[in-house]
Amino acid sequence: MGEFSRLVGVYLEPTKAFTDIARRPTWLVPLVLVILSGIAFFAIFGQHVGWARYLQHQLETNPKAAERMAQLPPEQRARTEEMQIKFAPVGADAVVAIFIPIALVVSAGVVLLVVNAMGAGLRYKQIFSIMAYGSLPIIVKYALAVVVMFLKNPDDFNPTNPLAFNAAAFMDPVTASKFLYSIATAVDLFAIWSLLLDATGLKAAAQKRLTFGGALFAVATPYVFFALAGATLAGLFA
Repeated sequence: MGEFSRLVGVYLEPTKAFTDIARRPTWLVPLVLVILSGIAFFAIFGQHVGWARYLQHQLETNPKAAERMAQLPPEQRARTEEMQIKFAPVGADAVVAIFIPIALVVSAGVVLLVVNAMGAGLRYKQIFSIMAYGSLPIIVKYALAVVVMFLKNPDDFNPTNPLAFNAAAFMDPVTASKFLYSIATAVDLFAIWSLLLDATGLKAAAQKRLTFGGALFAVATPYVFFALAGATLAGLFA
């Protein structure tokens, strides 16, 4: 399969596409597309909504942070807000360009240990390539988020949770536990879609040596770890 056929096939014929990916593993194109889609989303957000609105929303949903900011002298508060607005887009791009590849590298290593303990007999490059292509639903998520961004009032748009496709959409971010809210954010339709694609890819690569349930357990293991780690940090620094 050519690269375009693989990219389309992940959405339409995942078993066929992942069988080809496992036979000839590559990862650069899907990873670059995911990173570029994230950077483009945050660039559009900065132009259409603005990071000042985002930071204001963060204070409105985090009373403790708002209280700490209110206690600062006016000049220091103004400088702090200016620095936050300046570095917020840099931080967002860094998360997309650095955290996503690192998360894939670590996750693929964990999955390698789990599936080979089950007798799958897969190589790291196969697993990393499968997970790189399995992350393609993120592009759809960013595209839909841009559409919602232009349909909603800019004051009501939250880039950290732009779509009502996770449990956190039905929770009050002000009164809810930051730990539970973060966990609810991780229970996301697009994340589940990616996990199902990853499991499909692993099963296709291992053929009869791995069940779909075993593959799904393997890919869910690092995802649950990252979700719990993020939720713990959110709870500690709330």
